[in-house]
Amino acid sequence: MAARRIIMQNIRQERIPRRLQDRSNPLESLTEEEIFMRYRFKSVTIFFICSLIENQLEHPTKRSSALPPLLQVLLALRFFATGAFYQLIGDSLAISKSTTGRAVREVTSLLCSLARQFIRFPSIPETAEIRTKFYSLAGFPNMVCCVDGTLIRIRCPAQNEAEYVCRKGYYALNVQMACDASFRFVNCVAKWPGSVHDSRVFRESSLARLFETGARNGIILGDSGYALKRYLIVPYLTPSNRAQERFNTSLCRTRVVIEQAFGILKRRFPCLQTGLRVEPDKACAIVACTVLHNLGIERHDIVDPIPAVQGQVIDEVALPAVGGQHEGKRVRDHIANVFFGH
Repeated sequence: MAARRIIMQNIRQERIPRRLQDRSNPLESLTEEEIFMRYRFKSVTIFFICSLIENQLEHPTKRSSALPPLLQVLLALRFFATGAFYQLIGDSLAISKSTTGRAVREVTSLLCSLARQFIRFPSIPETAEIRTKFYSLAGFPNMVCCVDGTLIRIRCPAQNEAEYVCRKGYYALNVQMACDASFRFVNCVAKWPGSVHDSRVFRESSLARLFETGARNGIILGDSGYALKRYLIVPYLTPSNRAQERFNTSLCRTRVVIEQAFGILKRRFPCLQTGLRVEPDKACAIVACTVLHNLGIERHDIVDPIPAVQGQVIDEVALPAVGGQHEGKRVRDHIANVFFGH
């Protein structure tokens, strides 16, 4: 026993002491390609993200060295980029599991607080360029965004368990998102159980109120799961003529933008693809990843920028003065006949 104590004492004496300053910037030892692969952003964008929230991440303490804001951001980005357990994420930066969990939760919360800044519906002047970009895709006029829902897997909730079972048989949130022609999300609603229908999520969203009250004009494209309205256009279920067939083709080729945006979002942040091991009220990583997605697009750090369309496309629809129960059908027929009837 005495010999064992001596051996263990020698091992402890030979251990290299942990020095926080040695790992305060792990990016210095990585190439730009390695940084992007691990954290899904270039180093300059990571420092920009850090600058947005670092004041709230600094925690002066007399007990020990506080975790630098950069390391907290890197832990969160690593979680978003892998969806791995906190233990594994912490091990990659020599940080404990509990500290990693606190950092990820705090950074996630702070990113969500930036949602109004980075997830916003375009202003009236901005919509002109958006309509032009959408029109250049497949000739669909007067479009301002596409809307759809996507399922994000979550842990079994403690209450109302059955409501969160989605149509695919697992616990999920039905997250409504709308995007413009540049794959930028202009609306994100991440609070509804997986069993709730897309149409209801939209009906009770701020996006619907924006168009119902007339604060915004234009057309939103949705799939056949949504109710047809004067501003929300869905495909014909059974097209009866060539104009309606061409209308459906154009709508599908244009609406694919939202599916591509979902693909970009989930490939960049696989935690949304594999699922979040949290209950519904703690699934704010969905909004945080959407903020990062839009931030990356603004800084050209997620997808290549879409080339600007040369010239102004005549895409405005001279909509008929319609009203009543079938106004959505009349608007859709008008678009089909005027733009796809020749």
